[in-house]
Amino acid sequence: MITKEMSIYDALQRHPESREIFKKHGMHCLDCMGSVAESIEAGAKMHGINLDELLKELNSLAKN
Repeated sequence: MITKEMSIYDALQRHPESREIFKKHGMHCLDCMGSVAESIEAGAKMHGINLDELLKELNSLAKN
């Protein structure tokens, strides 16, 4: 399960295909150092992204 507390980096490591979902939502800086420590919640807030929708999409991907 992908949670809002998880770092973007951890989500990408566990589910490399999640990169496309992050990009779809406007999070294109996935290779920067911030993604290593930044939580999904912080990234969504910084980019003005609906966190609940992002997590829903990420977790639907993780179930497959």
